[in-house]
Amino acid sequence: MKFFVDTADINEINDLAATGLLDGVTTNPSLIAKSGRDFKEVIKDICSVVDGPVSAEVASTEYDAMLAEANEIRTWGDNIAVKVPLTEAGLKVCKQLSDEGTMVNVTLCFSAAQAILAAKAGASFISPFVGRLDDISSDGMRLIAEICTIYDNYPQFDTEVLVASIRSPMHIVESAKMGAHVMTSPPDVIRALYKHPLTDKGLAAFVEDWKKTGQSIL
Repeated sequence: MKFFVDTADINEINDLAATGLLDGVTTNPSLIAKSGRDFKEVIKDICSVVDGPVSAEVASTEYDAMLAEANEIRTWGDNIAVKVPLTEAGLKVCKQLSDEGTMVNVTLCFSAAQAILAAKAGASFISPFVGRLDDISSDGMRLIAEICTIYDNYPQFDTEVLVASIRSPMHIVESAKMGAHVMTSPPDVIRALYKHPLTDKGLAAFVEDWKKTGQSIL
């Protein structure tokens, strides 16, 4: 499974990239606004740090304006994945860009039917939002299972399942068990994967026992 981080904070991205675990970055208008920085400047900075796909989202909803924005965004880096919403206009833009060799991340997916459309339009990534489904008492992980099954049935689909709106490490683990290709989450959820009380307890015991020896490795 590929690990993307969902943030526009360049410091967080640099820190996670240093671990070697980071395969890409996703952003959206809300994250860019939170950064307080210029959109183009932020995306170009991220592209200089991360070799993998960097998703940058269009802001318009109408086809012509969306395509114009997409054509500008994809000039900002060789690893840009233009992010478009799962609407009729978004899928038209997806088809055109993918035919021209540009990566496209189709976002705001909430049904298997929508995921089929994105794959047929040539999307590089489909982003189903599991956390937002959970928020309305629907089963987000069931959607991931459905999409993975459908895509497995049709090898001609090259679209990767990018699990988004992740709220906990278990979303990541369950997605990996289902065969999802990519996950994207906030930095704190990635860091939560490190944590286990028995690891902390064991390390504390090792440190205490080492102190008792009075030795030093250096």
